[in-house]
Amino acid sequence: MQIQVDTHTHTLSSGHAYSTIIENSQAAAAKGLKMFCNTDHASLMPGAPHFWYFANQRVLPRFLNGVAVLRGVEANIVNTDGEVDLDNTVLAKLDWVIASLHEPVFKPMTAKEHTEALINTIKSGVVDAIGHPGNPNYDFDFEKVIRTAAEHNVLVEINNSSLGRSRVGSAPRCEEIAMIAKEVGARITTGSDAHFAADVGNFSSIQTLLAHVNFPQELITTQHPQSLLDFLTERGKAVAEQYQGHQW
Repeated sequence: MQIQVDTHTHTLSSGHAYSTIIENSQAAAAKGLKMFCNTDHASLMPGAPHFWYFANQRVLPRFLNGVAVLRGVEANIVNTDGEVDLDNTVLAKLDWVIASLHEPVFKPMTAKEHTEALINTIKSGVVDAIGHPGNPNYDFDFEKVIRTAAEHNVLVEINNSSLGRSRVGSAPRCEEIAMIAKEVGARITTGSDAHFAADVGNFSSIQTLLAHVNFPQELITTQHPQSLLDFLTERGKAVAEQYQGHQW
């Protein structure tokens, strides 16, 4: 199963990760990736950078070590209204926006409230993907949320870290999420959620899971840079001129 894009990576700017973006790009190149997304935590996560960090990503090169770099964020869902902790004017300038539920920002509530928060986030129109939805601390109505994501052209993430060291108990939930996504035709994204450069491009657990459920390749937006860029174009985002017509 081919995956050439890592849509979820962190740098030391997140406050609890340990590598620079240059080190992440070197690791991505060594793994044979064609593209990765820089998605540090938005400001309400303890230790995360000021919003200027995200507004200033325009200074980043479009390629590092031969690997395309999308400018992004892992924003925090802050309430059941589906609001996130980064201003819409900044979000609009980013290539890629993940929105996730994190315990230090959104205290776990009931499945009904989590479902409401996720659906409203999806419907907000400002996020491209829902991050690590397998977290057992945030139960929700899988089918309702995944169908809503498909209807609003928002991706559901299968997170490699959730299938290993992080968010223990996520694995069976991720499998169910993948099976429902397959059933309803929801597209997914795949992220390493790397907090150290060596984990960039690590999709080993994702690939095992997707193979196990016989997940359709055509629903995986990260199979190739162009498939992700095409998705972002569908969402009305402008593709950087450096990527237009690029021979991947």
